[in-house]
Amino acid sequence: MERNLILAALTLISLKGISQTTWVADKAHSKLGFTVTHLLVTDVDGSFKKFDAKITSSKPDFSDASIEMTADASSVFTDNDQRDNHLKSPDFFDVAKFTTLSFKSTSFTKVDAKHYKLAGNLTIHGVTKPVVLNVVLNGLGTNPYTKKPLAGFKITGAIKRSDFAIGGSIPTAVVSDEVSLMANAEMDQQ
Repeated sequence: MERNLILAALTLISLKGISQTTWVADKAHSKLGFTVTHLLVTDVDGSFKKFDAKITSSKPDFSDASIEMTADASSVFTDNDQRDNHLKSPDFFDVAKFTTLSFKSTSFTKVDAKHYKLAGNLTIHGVTKPVVLNVVLNGLGTNPYTKKPLAGFKITGAIKRSDFAIGGSIPTAVVSDEVSLMANAEMDQQ
């Protein structure tokens, strides 16, 4: 009995030393975007103006990171009001029914000192699919204003809009099925 109490106490002491660190996106210095090809000849970029991102990790190299992201579908922005309104319509995002895009990681695997593979579940238009994204740790530093640690990440990947039932009536010769994803995230430690 005494031995079990000692083991339980040692376990609690060792777990107490493990702490999770939370990082949140500095939205003024972060961007969540996408690119599609229009009429088979030119790339058109878009972004989401309203989004949140959070990383939780207990290791300084982020090798055990858990990542969550949400975006307001109605904040889609392509610098063209007519196109933005079309993207918000039932033809594409149908923002009246599907207000939020979300991502929740299932793994974050370190490839080398600065590169990771991020796997997770992406939900768009009410459809959830597994995706794998490429992540580059751009750097670590200290915010000169808050004096808190910060980290910079670049995330890239690609999905098919047809996998998420987006724009099914729009031919791929008009808007590519493949959508390139890109995020630049400046994350501030909390």
